[in-house]
Amino acid sequence: MHLTLKKEATRPPQTNMLQQQARFDSFLNEFNRERPHEALAMKSPADVYSASSKAYTGLPDIDYPFHDRDALVTNCGRICMYRKKINISIVMAGQRLGIKEVDDGIWLVSFMHYDLGYIDLEQRTLQTIDNPFGTRLSPMS
Repeated sequence: MHLTLKKEATRPPQTNMLQQQARFDSFLNEFNRERPHEALAMKSPADVYSASSKAYTGLPDIDYPFHDRDALVTNCGRICMYRKKINISIVMAGQRLGIKEVDDGIWLVSFMHYDLGYIDLEQRTLQTIDNPFGTRLSPMS
C-alpha cells in the first residue's frame, strides 16, 4: 500500500499542501472503496468494514495517590511547576501526569502506572526513561 500511495499520490508532488491533501484523499477513497483487495477475497475495505458495537469512552479518570501532585499537560506539550515551564511532549497534551519529588529539585513524572522520566527544575528539562512502556520485571525474578 505504501509503495502504491507513493507512486500514485506523490509523483509528481502537487504545488501546495491543499492540492497534495486532495490527492491523498482521492487515493484513500479509491483504495478503500473501489479497489478489490486480495486479502479480502477481492472485496474493498468499505465492503467488509463494520463499526464496533462498543462505544469508546476514553481513558478513566487518572488519580495519583502516591505522588506529591499532579499536573495537566498543556496543548503545547508543557507543564508548569513553580512558574517554570517544562516541555513534556505534545503527545501527552490534555493528559494528567503524576509528579513526585525524589530528590531536591528532581521530580519523577508518571503517566498512569508508567514512570516517564525525571524533571530537573533548575535545568527545566525532562530526562526520559529509555523505554517506560517496555517489559517490566518483578523484583522477585
